[in-house]
Amino acid sequence: MSKYRFPRSLMSAMGATVVAGAVLAASPALASSLSATTVSGAVQASAKAFTAPVNLGRTASLNGVRAEVSTYGQDVSNYQADHDWDASPAKFGIVKATEGLDFRDKAFARHWSQLAKKGIVRGAYHFAHPANNPIAEADFFLAVVNQQPAKPGDLLALDLESTDGRSVSEVNAWAKAWLAHVQAKTGVKPMVYSSWNFANTYGAGLAQYPLWVAFYSGGIVTPPADWKSWAIHQYSETPIDQDVSTLTPDQLRTLGRPA
Repeated sequence: MSKYRFPRSLMSAMGATVVAGAVLAASPALASSLSATTVSGAVQASAKAFTAPVNLGRTASLNGVRAEVSTYGQDVSNYQADHDWDASPAKFGIVKATEGLDFRDKAFARHWSQLAKKGIVRGAYHFAHPANNPIAEADFFLAVVNQQPAKPGDLLALDLESTDGRSVSEVNAWAKAWLAHVQAKTGVKPMVYSSWNFANTYGAGLAQYPLWVAFYSGGIVTPPADWKSWAIHQYSETPIDQDVSTLTPDQLRTLGRPA
């Protein structure tokens, strides 16, 4: 997700097993009761094309409890400056706003405006550099985001995937300071975006913040570290970052800016 992104291993196809793990692992208990055949249809992804899950809006039965199958979304940065949101099947979109103390994503304003016109759930994220002061980075992020029109339900997120050579405890403390500051300023509990392994290592004590976890290997995704559930699962970066949530769009909006 960062401006320093390097290609990871590409995924040629996403079958029903991946979707089952992605969309219905809201908790270890739920995940343990789910098989790949619970979801009819799948998210298909390749280096050339993508489509939304064919069963958006359907429900599945997990131990007798009805649960939303999936809400499909995408996230972008200046690497996808011309992304066509009108043609996208996404029901939510999260876009990069800032990084560190001085990087402003040149495509942020366009994406923000396009998402507003489309009327889907939208969010903005900041890429963290723990070598810097967390409050200064938080204020920079908010200054850039607040230059654009806001509306109830807008999501805010911290992209936590770099240590800048800091220790586990230092990165963890940095994240807590950034998240608490943004929450105090906005009334929003920001999401934490991270890979599964990074979140499991550096995410202790962050479970009060909704988790947006990147995990590309398929299968059931159980929450890392102290989290009991995840809100969004980024399951592929091919040909664009693709996400799925067990929450409905309205439920996602409850995690964003208050009315």
